[in-house]
Amino acid sequence: MTRMTDENETAWLGIDLGTQSVRALAVTADGTVLGRGSAPLGSRREGVRHEQDPGEWWEAVRTASRSALLTLTGVRIGGVAVCGTSGTVLLTDARGRPTSPALMYDDARAATEAAVLRTAGLAVQDTWALPKALWLADAHGSGRVTHQPDVVTARLVGRPVPTDSSHALKTGYDVERGAWPEVALDLPEVVLPGTRLGEVCAAAAEATGIPAGTPVVAGMTDGCAAQIAAGALRHGSWNSVLGTTLVLKGATPDPVRDPAGVVYNHRAPGGTWLPGGASGVGAGALPTDVDPGVMDERAAAFEPSGAVAYPLVSRGERFPFRAPDATALLLGTPADDADRWAALLQGVAFAERLGLDCLHHLGAPLDGPLTFTGGAARSPYWNQLRADILGRPARVPEQTEPALGMAALALHGTSGTPLADAAEGMVRIRTVVEPRPGRTALFAEPYARLIDELTTRGWLPPPLAAHAHDRLTTQTTRS
Repeated sequence: MTRMTDENETAWLGIDLGTQSVRALAVTADGTVLGRGSAPLGSRREGVRHEQDPGEWWEAVRTASRSALLTLTGVRIGGVAVCGTSGTVLLTDARGRPTSPALMYDDARAATEAAVLRTAGLAVQDTWALPKALWLADAHGSGRVTHQPDVVTARLVGRPVPTDSSHALKTGYDVERGAWPEVALDLPEVVLPGTRLGEVCAAAAEATGIPAGTPVVAGMTDGCAAQIAAGALRHGSWNSVLGTTLVLKGATPDPVRDPAGVVYNHRAPGGTWLPGGASGVGAGALPTDVDPGVMDERAAAFEPSGAVAYPLVSRGERFPFRAPDATALLLGTPADDADRWAALLQGVAFAERLGLDCLHHLGAPLDGPLTFTGGAARSPYWNQLRADILGRPARVPEQTEPALGMAALALHGTSGTPLADAAEGMVRIRTVVEPRPGRTALFAEPYARLIDELTTRGWLPPPLAAHAHDRLTTQTTRS
């Protein structure tokens, strides 16, 4: 939503360094977007390799920021924060200049380094930043380990800056102890998200259009930024982000302890913990050669579908269970392409439900509101189907860009406004989807079939399967 600006109005600038573009939003405290801008980014993909040129980030930020601020005559910029893709890492010199390419969040060349770290007792995945930093040090020599937003914030303030604990998490930083692991790397100082890093320097102001002297605050990962933009920061609140894959992120007073390592915990300003897990199922498993609106309409005739799916986008599952060799499954034979579409939509919702069952099994509070975001939240039918299968209402915000979350974090970091209050002031809920009476029970049998099949294949741990069955029985009895 945009409107005419008033003299002496204040906006906060959020910048999101994505995979394909940089996006910038100038947002007032009441959630009005006064300006927006974007610029494309390129990547180099080849097998498990995925790199970006760090120099392109700054050029794209210059373009996106200037576009966002172009028409904001008389508007004061209260602060700026930057988010990036979680797990993207590079090396820099003493002046903060890149000395290596950036290994992106899904670059998987450091599998050997990850295995060594796991042997040493560190719970890391192959694509996390810590093993990739070791790979970079071996391939490119010494250098300071640096995360994607640090390159931009260093250019904004004119000197190297500390990293934030959110981006440092996948580089092995222990957020609870406030300590790095014992590894042979040059690791940066760490501050909490929202910490003031400095002010926009004259050279950066000329390049970006952001006024000199504007406070620059430490950001968070893009996933956390999207959670802020969803307003899911009160204890017990959860944000389900459904795009190519599915991510569940919530807010809790304490970390969610998970011996299996499928749930990890970020920390928000103010001490709230942000546990989450990333699944391999999602909209990426849907056919792309059809009209999704037409298929949604046809799929409504198959509730439930004649088949049961667990629609993994690629091999392996990370949440709600760890199964590196898991593959997409389809139980039964769909009647036609519409029934198959229905099975896939329902299968994603079943995985979403299993994710919430997993979190409940681990002791996470689930009593707050649930928010749907991500590209799939543009489908009213799928939103309704998910609410039906989950048996709970879901909010769908108007604007869920990570850049909005960074604008809220910038407001928090410059004014002291609690982050949850800042986010709720900026977030506008478009609609609330209520589950339809009787529909949750309708999907109980296929969900139970899926639980049993996942357990039989050795992917789903029996204690979690039993807990999911218990919750299903209780909820079906009540519905």
